[in-house]
Amino acid sequence: MKHIKAEALTSRRLSKADRRQQLLDTALQIIREEGGDRLTLGHLAIRAGVSKPVAYEHFGTRSALLIALYKALDLRQTNALKQALSAGERNLAETADLLAAAYINCAVDTGGEWHAIGAALAGSEEKGAVLQELLDGYVQLFASVLVPFSELSPAELARRCVGLVGAGEALSAAMVQGTYTESDAANTFAALIRGGVSAAR
Repeated sequence: MKHIKAEALTSRRLSKADRRQQLLDTALQIIREEGGDRLTLGHLAIRAGVSKPVAYEHFGTRSALLIALYKALDLRQTNALKQALSAGERNLAETADLLAAAYINCAVDTGGEWHAIGAALAGSEEKGAVLQELLDGYVQLFASVLVPFSELSPAELARRCVGLVGAGEALSAAMVQGTYTESDAANTFAALIRGGVSAAR
């Protein structure tokens, strides 16, 4: 009884936003320690020390939880990219090197969890739409960073950034699988960025 009362007090101390973040952090911990198949709302509630209705109130379904995790990892990756690019003036080569290194490094940081969540979402109708939303965000970020170095039309630059982001995803996946080192993947990606922005149509 004392344990239940203490748990209830802990639950009341957290705001809704803080509770959601605690649940997301616990869900990532479950994926790291036990694998994506073990992540259910019921198991999340037990690991987080809350009642099952609390977990369902925040996410509703397992797919919604997985998508929230996908977006949380993506936000972390996007913020890291923006932070890496925020300071100082650079030429195209320096910008390409930094952009590529930051993008590939983010895949190192989130690789295991990212792929585990993706595997757990396999077959979900929402997965394709969510992935496209996230990739569109990266295309916009790349285009905004590279536009000062490009004489291409905005539409053409955007199309090339679609290809660049696709290449970055492929190189990141190959690196996580051990096909390439982080350095090799980043150097290749930087070369593609430089070529994609400066090449004539």
